Amino acid sequence: MNKTVNINLAGIFFHVDEDAYLKLQRYLEAIKRSFTDSQGRNEIVSDIEARIAELFSERIKSEKQVIGMKEVDEVIAIMGQPEDYLVDDEIFEDEPKAGSKSSTSRKLFRDTDNSYIGGVSAGLAHYFGIDAIWIRLIWILLVVGGGTGILLYILLWILVPEAKTTAEKIMMTGEPVNISNIEKKIKDGFDNVSDAVSGAAKNVKDAAKNVDIKGKSSKIKSSSQTFFDAIGDVILFFFKIFAKFIGVLLIIIGASTLIGLIIGTFSVGIVDIVHIPGMDLVRMANAGNTPIWLASILVLFAVGIPFFFLFYLGLKILVNNLKSIGNIAKFTLLGVWFISVISLIIIGVREASEHALNEGYVERTQLPVKAHDTLEIKMVNYDNFKSEFYRNHNGFKIIHDTDGNKVLYSTDIDIIVKSTKDSLASIAVEKSADGRNYETAIERAKNIDYKFELQGNTLLLNNYLTTNPENKFSDQEVDLVLYLPEQLVAKFNDNTSSYLYYKRYEGNLVSRSDTNHYLTILEDAIQCDDCPADDDSEIRIKIKTPHIDIDEDGVEINAEGGSLKINKSGVKAEGEKTRVQIDSNGVDISTDNN
Repeated sequence: MNKTVNINLAGIFFHVDEDAYLKLQRYLEAIKRSFTDSQGRNEIVSDIEARIAELFSERIKSEKQVIGMKEVDEVIAIMGQPEDYLVDDEIFEDEPKAGSKSSTSRKLFRDTDNSYIGGVSAGLAHYFGIDAIWIRLIWILLVVGGGTGILLYILLWILVPEAKTTAEKIMMTGEPVNISNIEKKIKDGFDNVSDAVSGAAKNVKDAAKNVDIKGKSSKIKSSSQTFFDAIGDVILFFFKIFAKFIGVLLIIIGASTLIGLIIGTFSVGIVDIVHIPGMDLVRMANAGNTPIWLASILVLFAVGIPFFFLFYLGLKILVNNLKSIGNIAKFTLLGVWFISVISLIIIGVREASEHALNEGYVERTQLPVKAHDTLEIKMVNYDNFKSEFYRNHNGFKIIHDTDGNKVLYSTDIDIIVKSTKDSLASIAVEKSADGRNYETAIERAKNIDYKFELQGNTLLLNNYLTTNPENKFSDQEVDLVLYLPEQLVAKFNDNTSSYLYYKRYEGNLVSRSDTNHYLTILEDAIQCDDCPADDDSEIRIKIKTPHIDIDEDGVEINAEGGSLKINKSGVKAEGEKTRVQIDSNGVDISTDNN
């Protein structure tokens, strides 16, 4: 069993296998010896140790994991051997020998060394490989165009980490973090370089380049890419571009939605708190009495949090080393989202429960109109309500009555006409409304205010209903059932058309097409006294019974197991197994054979 050694590398504690520790120790001592006479030796060695500690941290999954020979070899392969970088102190721009330098993708950091505000623009310029002036021009356009650039800049300032260490500053430019680049980065900070040293550095650099070319040529010969490898690199390149495009798209969608939700939430909340008149309709539809400002905040969290994570995902796609918001923040947002969704579901269920039951209340009034009288029916409107004769199902609005009080106004009214053997006509006003229980629904129905008036032989029906706003909008409606004696003549004004049913059915005798005609009421039927006839001797009769329908289109008889239709086209009879059709084409008989 091998021993383990606890070491402190750049302020981080690691558990290292004894053999791996000895190899790492020899490696670090060799590095220190290679920089014995170098300017900035301590800074170079310190940054190299920090980079090695960072590479170890990336390879361990828990604090108790022991670093073995495999991890040490991997780190040494990345950093390079000390003899590959054994150069004079005067060499500032050396490149490592073959096998020690590898291409690396840029990572996004904030470059505070070249910053005006927070270093975001300089960091993005390094990341995309362009001049920082172009990034700053883009920020100016975003700010002038709509102000979204300010919010985006602040978010990037918060989420993108600052390049503090030498290794991070090297990664920001896309160069590999190895001994050579760390040495060069530190040496670049010294300003007391003489011209003689620069000349010597140039000579050594040329020599190093010659050696490097030979090394690289041998490497190319030993590990040249195949044709399919090149194709794979091209595909991977375009895939990365597509991924970046998706990241930008997610950021735009997420940011736009969040800004819209925030503006909408504050707007609705302020409008609700200060009681602006435009919110009256929303309050009337809010049968559950849920505070509108509360609902708007819940919608903000329920919709906004997923779009925030969408925005964050876009940043993660664009920024490889984006700072995490942390598990506490993630689980907090998840909990807030879950609570908001559950709350909205509860509000929705509560609102739906206010329409769970529909109950009705009937008020029947007898009219002094008898058989053989002529009755004209008209719809009328209250002038102060400024409403046209238009039927709007399930619609409502808030108006003021003559006393200046607010009332809920609706035109959800239907007219049904039935025959009666009573000597006098009557009208039944059937009021109905929704509620979460019977008591609430019937109370709302009783609170519906509807009026009509008989002036001589003219029945004036209001084309609207009203109720107190406290009853909320609960699908209040009125069905007017006219019971007319047989042989009474009725004439429905044209303005009643939209309040009549489209056709006659279920005992209703008058449809929209029957308006503006004198109709004689028969037993479960009507006779049009002034409708145009096909000839002088023919009178149009319309009869509707449960099984027989006779009108100007023909005769239709429906019975259990079959039907018979006779019209201008011919005769068509259908039974359970037999069908017969007689028309201008002849006789067609067909049967179903089992």
